[in-house]
Amino acid sequence: MTMPIIGCIADDFTGATDVASMLVSAGMRTLQTIGVPSTALDDDVEAVVVALKSRTLPADEAVAQSLEALAWLQAQGCEQFYFKYCSTFDSTPAGNIGPVTDALMTALDTDFTVACPALPANQRTVYNGYLFAGGVPLNESGMQDHPLTPMTDANLVRVLGAQTHQRVDLIDYATLSEGVEAVEARIQALRAAGVGIAICDAIDTQHLHTLAHACRHLPLVTAGSGLALGLPANLADRLPAAGQADALPAIAGREAILSGSCSRATLAQLEHARDHYPSHYLDALALADDFEGVIAAALALAEEHLDRGPVLLYASASPEDVRRAQEALGVAEAGALVERAMAEIAQSLVEHHGVRRLLVAGGETSGAVVNALGVQGLRIGPSIDPGVPWTTTFGTPAPLALTLKSGNFGARDFMTKAWGMLP
Repeated sequence: MTMPIIGCIADDFTGATDVASMLVSAGMRTLQTIGVPSTALDDDVEAVVVALKSRTLPADEAVAQSLEALAWLQAQGCEQFYFKYCSTFDSTPAGNIGPVTDALMTALDTDFTVACPALPANQRTVYNGYLFAGGVPLNESGMQDHPLTPMTDANLVRVLGAQTHQRVDLIDYATLSEGVEAVEARIQALRAAGVGIAICDAIDTQHLHTLAHACRHLPLVTAGSGLALGLPANLADRLPAAGQADALPAIAGREAILSGSCSRATLAQLEHARDHYPSHYLDALALADDFEGVIAAALALAEEHLDRGPVLLYASASPEDVRRAQEALGVAEAGALVERAMAEIAQSLVEHHGVRRLLVAGGETSGAVVNALGVQGLRIGPSIDPGVPWTTTFGTPAPLALTLKSGNFGARDFMTKAWGMLP
């Protein structure tokens, strides 16, 4: 059996499918597990991604889960490890990016790693250590309004430096533009100066390939999904010479979209999708007043229309509406209520309404849905948009076609064009 070479630890479920899709697109057969498996791997793959739901956990819990994932990946034979976080570097002032990175470095006995959330294909770039999203600094991109991890500073050296015990410095775009040898020299100089983590600029995809090659001997890298585009080239002589890494079986059945993300990208996608599909909005305040009644109304609309194509059920709301719900219910309670609703709806759609093809938007929503459906893992298929692939599940009573979309990812027509890309 093929032993996996790269082992990834992702801090949420959509982020896991994001990095997995990048590895698949570069020719690595990739499997994603939901949580840390209790048994050994029995698939022929070159990469494994362990999907955790640790982004918003207390730091000590996130560290414990990440170390458990690392130990399992080491037992499967992985040689290089990848801590994957969001391309918007979502993290509170207390972590979890810094504490998890510190713990993984200690466990792997390494004194240096890189941090690079850039994904230029999705307009996430890092320039002089500042993270830009959609061409504007992160703190002006809408992430400053994120209900769980608001990002109010675009300076990643400063943001990460507040979370880690390591000294943090920069590998800038000019160094990356000079090529692999210049980056390697910069890494050596930073290590000699006692720097433990280097924020890495990347304003185009070539920078990511350069960085990936320069990091080929590091036991640990930390990044968004973009760095995964370049890692398979370091292993070209160990990958299969032929075959489609993204091949999936055809799965027939009814289709539905569930969305809990409140990101600007998702809100635009919902506006587009509502012009094409029957839709139903689940208001957080209404859920608090009559949870079962709101769920029943959503499922009744779904059953009325499912035979004619996808239906759209969403709790996504504007920043103003989110604030109103949080003020009335509390931040944690408002989020938990939406997650519980989406989980219950997904379970009913699959168990009682014949849905077998499901598109889910939002990291927290995706986590709730896969847990409710009992998904143990995903086989990664073709990308709909950069970082968002179709997958097929294992561990469920019957396989499902499933896509888990990070809130900020995807073009405006994502929710309509996705269905035409299924086999």
